[in-house]
Amino acid sequence: MTTKLILTNEVTGLGTAGDVVDVKDGYARNFLFPRGLATPWTKGGQRQLDQIRAARGKRAIANIEDAKSLKASLESKPVVISERAGQNGRLFGAVSSKEVAEGVKEIFGKDIDRRAVEFVTPIRALGEHKATVRLHEDIFANLLVQVVAAKGAVKA
Repeated sequence: MTTKLILTNEVTGLGTAGDVVDVKDGYARNFLFPRGLATPWTKGGQRQLDQIRAARGKRAIANIEDAKSLKASLESKPVVISERAGQNGRLFGAVSSKEVAEGVKEIFGKDIDRRAVEFVTPIRALGEHKATVRLHEDIFANLLVQVVAAKGAVKA
């Protein structure tokens, strides 16, 4: 059986917030609902969704140019993040999307949503890594994340 849902957040491979999707019952019950990523589809929910889309459409047209200029500035220089690391260059943990979003705000002075930051692979070592930032529906910025050791972080 399938269930008709309205996504409340972006789900990679499924859709963005506001999309109406059909998914298997178990996927909805065990993954989407507990994480707050979707709500059941209703006629009232569909009406509210149409209003949100109309408001978003008015904002989006103005934001395409902003997104393109932000993409150009984000791709111009790397985001430097200092983390605690061991002697072999491995981090204690991994760099989170929240840390990347804070780094972007610090370096570029622009707020980006941490949920818009995606990594190809988790960042668990020092060096240069790539991340993708969704700025608009079809505008992605390829971000270079440079992870350096925090001062006094290398312990023998």
